[in-house]
Amino acid sequence: MKKLLRPLTAALAVLALALPLTACGSSDDSDPKTLTVGFVVDPSWAQIPVAQQAGLFTEHDVKVKVVNFSTGVEALQALAAHQVDIATAADVPTSATLPRSPALRVVGDGSRWQGSRIIARRSAGITSVANLAGHSIGTPLGTSAAYFASNVLSHHGISANLVQVAPSATLTAAAQHNVDAVSIFQPYQAQVAESLGDDAVELTGGAYNQHSLYLATDTAIASKSAALTAFFAALGEAGTQLTARSGEAVSAVATATQLSPALLAKILPEFDYTLQLRPELADTLAELGTWAKDQGKVDRSTPLPDYKTLLDAGFVPHGN
Repeated sequence: MKKLLRPLTAALAVLALALPLTACGSSDDSDPKTLTVGFVVDPSWAQIPVAQQAGLFTEHDVKVKVVNFSTGVEALQALAAHQVDIATAADVPTSATLPRSPALRVVGDGSRWQGSRIIARRSAGITSVANLAGHSIGTPLGTSAAYFASNVLSHHGISANLVQVAPSATLTAAAQHNVDAVSIFQPYQAQVAESLGDDAVELTGGAYNQHSLYLATDTAIASKSAALTAFFAALGEAGTQLTARSGEAVSAVATATQLSPALLAKILPEFDYTLQLRPELADTLAELGTWAKDQGKVDRSTPLPDYKTLLDAGFVPHGN
C-alpha cells in the first residue's frame, strides 16, 4: 500500500453553523461553572446539540459555550493552545496529538461508529474494493477517515493514492470527478452518497470502528472538575434520548449538522451513544499512534506515551 502522499494542513477554521458560537480566543477560566467546548460538527458527538436544545446543561448547572470545528485535528489544536476546555476528536487524531501534548487527557468515549465507508464513483469503474487499485481516494489526511481508507487498502493488499481533501470539500471533489472515491466521516459521507445518487458505490472492509472521544486540558480538570462532571451527566441523558431516537433529539442533530431527519434516521443507528471510558481504549490508541508515526503524522523520534496514563475516567459513569 502506498503511503499518504501529501502533508496534513489543518487550519483553525471555525465553521459558523447552527450552534451558538464563541470566539476562539482563550477558554473562560474565570468561572468554574463555564466550559468552552470545541465541537466537531458530526453526529459522532450528537450528545452536545441534544443536551443543549433540551436544556440539560442548564438543568445540571453548567454553562457551555460551543465552538464549531470541521475536524478533530483542528479542535485538538485549539485544545492544546488552551483556547477551549474540552474538545471532541476521533481516536486517530487523538493518538497523534497526545505524544506532543502530554497535558491533555481523554475524559470520555462518547460513541462508537461502525458506519465507515469508502464512497466511490461507479462511473470511475469502481464497483468493488478490488477496483480501488490505482485510483485516487480523497480524504482529510491524518484523520480517522484516512486511517479507515488505509486499513481497507492494507486489509485487501491494494495500492491506491490517498490525497488531501478537506471535509467540506469532499462533496465537490466527488461531484466534479477530482477524485475517484472519498473516505470521510459523517455527515459528509451521507451527503456525498446522496449527491452521487446511482453513481455512488459504498465500499466496506478492514476492521476499524471509530471511537469518538472527549478530551480536556489539565487546567480544566484541575479547576472545573464539578463542571466537567455536570457536563457529562447532561451528555449521558442526551445519549439516552439519542438511543431512543426521540423526535426532539433527531431535530437537535438535524439543526446542528444540517442533515435532514430522514437521512439521520439512517445514520444515527450506526452509533452506540453509551458514554464510557474503558481501559482497553489505551491499546487502540497505541495501535493508532504507531500508524500515525508510520505516516509521518508523529515525528519518528517522538516516543509514544503510555496511553493508559492519559485516560481520566473520573467524569463518566462506569468508566472502568
